[in-house]
Amino acid sequence: MPLVNYSDSESESETPPRPVKKSCHNTSQSALPPLPAAFHDLYASTTRVSVQDDPSLHGGRKRVIPHVEGNWPTHLYLEWYPVKEDLSLLASLIPQSVTTPDDSSTQVHSLLHSDLGAQLPLHISLSRPVVLRTEQRTSFTEKLQNSIKESHIPPFKTRPNVLCWASNYEKTRWFLVFSVQRPLQNHLNRLLQLSNDALGQFDQPPLYADSRAHGQQQQASSIDEDNDTNTGDFSGCFHISLAWSLSEPSSRDRDRLARIDLQALRDIQIGFDSMKAKIGNNVTSIPLDSSLN
Repeated sequence: MPLVNYSDSESESETPPRPVKKSCHNTSQSALPPLPAAFHDLYASTTRVSVQDDPSLHGGRKRVIPHVEGNWPTHLYLEWYPVKEDLSLLASLIPQSVTTPDDSSTQVHSLLHSDLGAQLPLHISLSRPVVLRTEQRTSFTEKLQNSIKESHIPPFKTRPNVLCWASNYEKTRWFLVFSVQRPLQNHLNRLLQLSNDALGQFDQPPLYADSRAHGQQQQASSIDEDNDTNTGDFSGCFHISLAWSLSEPSSRDRDRLARIDLQALRDIQIGFDSMKAKIGNNVTSIPLDSSLN
Protein backbone atom coordinates (compact mmCIF):
# COMPACT_ATOMS: atom_id res chain seq x y z
CA MET A 1 0.00 0.00 0.00
CA PRO A 2 1.80 3.18 -1.09
CA LEU A 3 1.30 6.20 1.11
CA VAL A 4 0.34 9.69 0.09
CA ASN A 5 3.14 12.16 0.73
CA TYR A 6 2.47 14.46 3.66
CA SER A 7 4.40 16.94 5.72
CA ASP A 8 5.57 14.99 8.76
CA SER A 9 6.27 11.84 6.78
CA GLU A 10 7.77 13.31 3.65
CA SER A 11 8.39 17.06 3.63
CA GLU A 12 11.34 18.16 5.68
CA SER A 13 10.81 21.89 5.33
CA GLU A 14 9.77 21.87 8.97
CA THR A 15 10.46 19.62 11.97
CA PRO A 16 7.97 18.36 14.54
CA PRO A 17 7.28 20.18 17.81
CA ARG A 18 9.45 19.73 20.86
CA PRO A 19 7.27 19.97 23.97
CA VAL A 20 8.88 21.36 27.10
CA LYS A 21 10.24 18.68 29.41
CA LYS A 22 9.02 18.43 33.00
CA SER A 23 11.37 19.59 35.73
CA CYS A 24 13.51 16.87 37.32
CA HIS A 25 13.73 18.77 40.60
CA ASN A 26 10.13 18.15 41.73
CA THR A 27 10.16 14.88 43.64
CA SER A 28 6.58 15.07 44.94
CA GLN A 29 3.98 12.55 43.83
CA SER A 30 1.62 15.21 42.45
CA ALA A 31 1.69 15.45 38.65
CA LEU A 32 2.01 18.75 36.89
CA PRO A 33 -1.15 19.87 35.10
CA PRO A 34 -1.15 19.10 31.37
CA LEU A 35 -0.16 21.82 28.96
CA PRO A 36 -3.07 23.41 27.09
CA ALA A 37 -3.54 21.98 23.60
CA ALA A 38 -2.84 25.36 22.00
CA PHE A 39 0.67 25.38 23.53
CA HIS A 40 1.91 22.75 21.10
CA ASP A 41 0.63 24.74 18.12
CA LEU A 42 2.83 27.68 19.13
CA TYR A 43 5.93 25.50 18.79
CA ALA A 44 4.98 23.39 15.78
CA SER A 45 8.45 23.65 14.28
CA THR A 46 11.96 24.54 15.23
CA THR A 47 14.07 27.25 13.66
CA ARG A 48 14.78 26.51 10.02
CA VAL A 49 18.47 25.79 9.58
CA SER A 50 18.48 25.86 5.79
CA VAL A 51 16.18 26.63 2.88
CA GLN A 52 18.21 24.33 0.65
CA ASP A 53 17.49 20.64 0.21
CA ASP A 54 20.18 19.22 2.50
CA PRO A 55 19.31 15.59 3.29
CA SER A 56 22.16 15.43 5.83
CA LEU A 57 20.06 17.65 8.10
CA HIS A 58 17.14 15.22 8.04
CA GLY A 59 18.55 11.71 8.26
CA GLY A 60 18.87 11.37 4.48
CA ARG A 61 15.32 12.50 3.69
CA LYS A 62 14.69 14.91 0.82
CA ARG A 63 12.36 17.88 0.68
CA VAL A 64 9.24 17.17 -1.43
CA ILE A 65 8.19 20.81 -1.88
CA PRO A 66 11.12 23.05 -2.87
CA HIS A 67 11.48 26.31 -0.95
CA VAL A 68 10.18 29.17 -3.10
CA GLU A 69 9.72 32.69 -1.83
CA GLY A 70 5.99 33.43 -1.44
CA ASN A 71 5.01 29.75 -1.34
CA TRP A 72 3.74 28.29 1.93
CA PRO A 73 3.80 24.50 2.45
CA THR A 74 0.39 23.51 3.79
CA HIS A 75 -0.88 20.40 5.53
CA LEU A 76 -4.26 19.53 7.05
CA TYR A 77 -4.39 16.80 9.66
CA LEU A 78 -5.78 15.42 12.90
CA GLU A 79 -3.26 15.37 15.75
CA TRP A 80 -2.95 12.82 18.53
CA TYR A 81 -0.73 12.73 21.62
CA PRO A 82 -0.87 9.17 23.02
CA VAL A 83 -1.06 8.83 26.80
CA LYS A 84 1.91 7.25 28.59
CA GLU A 85 0.58 3.68 28.54
CA ASP A 86 -0.37 3.82 24.87
CA LEU A 87 2.95 5.44 23.97
CA SER A 88 4.85 2.60 25.62
CA LEU A 89 2.84 0.04 23.68
CA LEU A 90 3.45 1.82 20.37
CA ALA A 91 7.15 2.11 21.13
CA SER A 92 7.36 -1.64 21.78
CA LEU A 93 5.94 -2.39 18.33
CA ILE A 94 8.83 -0.74 16.47
CA PRO A 95 11.63 -3.15 17.48
CA GLN A 96 9.22 -6.06 17.04
CA SER A 97 8.68 -5.03 13.42
CA VAL A 98 12.25 -5.55 12.21
CA THR A 99 14.78 -8.33 12.52
CA THR A 100 17.94 -7.85 14.54
CA PRO A 101 20.62 -5.52 13.11
CA ASP A 102 22.77 -8.52 12.21
CA ASP A 103 19.98 -9.97 10.09
CA SER A 104 18.58 -6.83 8.45
CA SER A 105 19.89 -3.65 6.82
CA THR A 106 16.66 -1.83 7.61
CA GLN A 107 17.45 1.15 9.86
CA VAL A 108 14.22 2.32 11.46
CA HIS A 109 13.66 5.82 12.86
CA SER A 110 10.91 6.30 15.42
CA LEU A 111 8.36 9.09 14.98
CA LEU A 112 7.31 8.85 18.63
CA HIS A 113 10.14 10.93 20.13
CA SER A 114 12.57 13.59 19.04
CA ASP A 115 16.35 13.08 19.08
CA LEU A 116 16.31 14.63 22.57
CA GLY A 117 13.67 12.19 23.82
CA ALA A 118 10.69 14.56 23.82
CA GLN A 119 7.33 13.07 22.84
CA LEU A 120 6.18 14.01 19.34
CA PRO A 121 2.57 14.20 18.13
CA LEU A 122 1.20 11.59 15.74
CA HIS A 123 -1.38 12.40 13.11
CA ILE A 124 -3.85 11.34 10.44
CA SER A 125 -3.40 13.33 7.24
CA LEU A 126 -6.38 15.05 5.63
CA SER A 127 -4.40 16.60 2.79
CA ARG A 128 -1.37 16.07 0.65
CA PRO A 129 1.58 18.43 1.12
CA VAL A 130 0.23 21.35 -0.91
CA VAL A 131 1.31 24.96 -1.45
CA LEU A 132 -0.56 28.21 -0.87
CA ARG A 133 0.55 31.64 -1.97
CA THR A 134 1.03 34.39 0.60
CA GLU A 135 -2.16 36.18 -0.43
CA GLN A 136 -4.21 32.96 -0.13
CA ARG A 137 -3.40 32.02 3.45
CA THR A 138 -6.01 34.09 5.26
CA SER A 139 -8.90 33.42 2.91
CA PHE A 140 -8.16 29.68 2.82
CA THR A 141 -8.06 29.44 6.61
CA GLU A 142 -11.33 31.35 6.93
CA LYS A 143 -13.10 29.17 4.37
CA LEU A 144 -11.90 26.00 6.08
CA GLN A 145 -12.91 27.27 9.51
CA ASN A 146 -16.38 28.18 8.27
CA SER A 147 -16.93 24.85 6.55
CA ILE A 148 -15.88 22.89 9.66
CA LYS A 149 -18.12 25.03 11.86
CA GLU A 150 -21.13 24.63 9.54
CA SER A 151 -20.61 20.85 9.34
CA HIS A 152 -21.33 20.40 13.09
CA ILE A 153 -18.98 17.41 13.20
CA PRO A 154 -18.47 16.54 16.90
CA PRO A 155 -15.31 15.24 18.57
CA PHE A 156 -14.94 11.53 17.90
CA LYS A 157 -12.84 8.46 18.59
CA THR A 158 -11.42 5.63 16.56
CA ARG A 159 -9.15 2.63 17.17
CA PRO A 160 -6.13 1.11 15.41
CA ASN A 161 -6.77 -1.65 12.93
CA VAL A 162 -3.94 -3.22 10.88
CA LEU A 163 -0.16 -2.75 11.24
CA CYS A 164 1.92 -2.85 8.06
CA TRP A 165 4.90 -1.46 6.13
CA ALA A 166 3.98 0.96 3.33
CA SER A 167 6.01 3.05 0.91
CA ASN A 168 5.54 6.52 -0.49
CA TYR A 169 4.79 6.75 -4.22
CA GLU A 170 8.43 7.28 -5.15
CA LYS A 171 9.50 4.33 -2.97
CA THR A 172 12.18 6.52 -1.41
CA ARG A 173 10.90 5.87 2.12
CA TRP A 174 8.98 3.17 3.91
CA PHE A 175 6.74 3.70 6.91
CA LEU A 176 5.55 1.50 9.74
CA VAL A 177 1.88 2.49 9.94
CA PHE A 178 -1.37 1.33 11.39
CA SER A 179 -4.70 1.92 9.71
CA VAL A 180 -7.64 3.04 11.84
CA GLN A 181 -11.17 1.76 12.12
CA ARG A 182 -14.03 3.72 10.59
CA PRO A 183 -15.72 5.95 13.22
CA LEU A 184 -19.39 5.19 13.80
CA GLN A 185 -20.59 8.41 12.18
CA ASN A 186 -18.07 8.37 9.32
CA HIS A 187 -16.41 11.57 10.56
CA LEU A 188 -13.04 10.88 8.92
CA ASN A 189 -14.57 10.72 5.45
CA ARG A 190 -16.65 13.82 6.18
CA LEU A 191 -13.59 15.82 7.25
CA LEU A 192 -11.65 14.57 4.24
CA GLN A 193 -14.40 15.81 1.93
CA LEU A 194 -14.42 19.24 3.60
CA SER A 195 -10.63 19.43 3.28
CA ASN A 196 -10.69 18.42 -0.38
CA ASP A 197 -13.45 20.93 -1.13
CA ALA A 198 -11.57 23.79 0.53
CA LEU A 199 -8.31 22.94 -1.23
CA GLY A 200 -10.10 22.58 -4.56
CA GLN A 201 -11.23 26.21 -4.33
CA PHE A 202 -7.55 27.17 -4.36
CA ASP A 203 -6.60 24.83 -7.22
CA GLN A 204 -4.90 22.33 -4.92
CA PRO A 205 -5.19 18.56 -5.51
CA PRO A 206 -7.38 16.41 -3.25
CA LEU A 207 -6.18 13.64 -1.00
CA TYR A 208 -7.21 10.10 -2.06
CA ALA A 209 -10.00 11.33 -4.39
CA ASP A 210 -8.11 11.05 -7.69
CA SER A 211 -7.19 8.17 -9.98
CA ARG A 212 -3.79 7.51 -8.44
CA ALA A 213 -5.15 7.57 -4.90
CA HIS A 214 -8.04 5.38 -6.02
CA GLY A 215 -5.44 2.74 -6.82
CA GLN A 216 -4.10 3.16 -3.30
CA GLN A 217 -7.61 2.83 -1.95
CA GLN A 218 -8.15 -0.44 -3.81
CA GLN A 219 -4.96 -1.81 -2.30
CA ALA A 220 -5.98 -0.52 1.11
CA SER A 221 -9.35 -2.23 0.78
CA SER A 222 -7.59 -5.58 1.05
CA ILE A 223 -6.58 -4.47 4.55
CA ASP A 224 -9.90 -2.92 5.58
CA GLU A 225 -12.80 -5.05 4.35
CA ASP A 226 -15.29 -2.31 5.26
CA ASN A 227 -13.79 0.05 2.69
CA ASP A 228 -16.30 0.77 -0.11
CA THR A 229 -14.50 2.02 -3.22
CA ASN A 230 -17.80 2.64 -5.02
CA THR A 231 -19.24 5.18 -2.60
CA GLY A 232 -16.22 7.38 -1.94
CA ASP A 233 -15.45 5.70 1.37
CA PHE A 234 -11.71 6.04 1.96
CA SER A 235 -11.74 4.51 5.43
CA GLY A 236 -9.02 2.01 4.51
CA CYS A 237 -6.65 4.83 3.55
CA PHE A 238 -6.50 6.69 6.86
CA HIS A 239 -3.41 5.79 8.85
CA ILE A 240 -0.95 6.86 11.54
CA SER A 241 2.81 6.46 11.04
CA LEU A 242 5.00 5.17 13.87
CA ALA A 243 8.43 4.98 12.21
CA TRP A 244 10.22 5.37 8.88
CA SER A 245 13.15 3.90 6.99
CA LEU A 246 15.11 4.70 3.85
CA SER A 247 15.46 0.99 3.14
CA GLU A 248 12.70 -1.33 2.00
CA PRO A 249 11.83 -3.84 4.71
CA SER A 250 12.99 -7.33 3.91
CA SER A 251 10.69 -10.30 3.50
CA ARG A 252 11.83 -11.42 6.96
CA ASP A 253 10.78 -8.04 8.35
CA ARG A 254 7.34 -8.38 6.78
CA ASP A 255 6.95 -11.93 8.06
CA ARG A 256 7.97 -10.79 11.53
CA LEU A 257 5.41 -7.99 11.40
CA ALA A 258 2.64 -10.39 10.39
CA ARG A 259 3.24 -12.47 13.52
CA ILE A 260 2.76 -9.61 16.02
CA ASP A 261 -0.29 -9.93 18.27
CA LEU A 262 -2.29 -6.72 17.69
CA GLN A 263 -5.03 -7.19 20.29
CA ALA A 264 -3.52 -4.68 22.73
CA LEU A 265 -3.01 -2.20 19.89
CA ARG A 266 -6.66 -2.45 18.84
CA ASP A 267 -7.76 -1.65 22.39
CA ILE A 268 -6.28 1.86 22.17
CA GLN A 269 -8.79 4.70 21.83
CA ILE A 270 -7.72 7.64 19.66
CA GLY A 271 -9.70 10.82 20.18
CA PHE A 272 -9.88 13.99 18.10
CA ASP A 273 -11.53 17.28 19.03
CA SER A 274 -10.04 19.58 16.36
CA MET A 275 -8.49 19.74 12.91
CA LYS A 276 -5.08 21.31 12.42
CA ALA A 277 -4.12 23.49 9.47
CA LYS A 278 -0.38 24.08 9.24
CA ILE A 279 0.63 26.81 6.78
CA GLY A 280 4.35 27.40 6.87
CA ASN A 281 5.26 27.48 10.56
CA ASN A 282 1.84 28.65 11.68
CA VAL A 283 -0.67 26.12 13.01
CA THR A 284 -4.37 26.92 13.29
CA SER A 285 -6.49 24.62 15.45
CA ILE A 286 -10.08 24.40 14.22
CA PRO A 287 -12.34 22.94 16.95
CA LEU A 288 -15.01 20.38 16.24
CA ASP A 289 -18.53 20.95 17.56
CA SER A 290 -18.32 19.95 21.22
CA SER A 291 -21.91 21.10 21.85
CA LEU A 292 -23.17 17.88 20.28
CA ASN A 293 -21.39 15.59 22.78
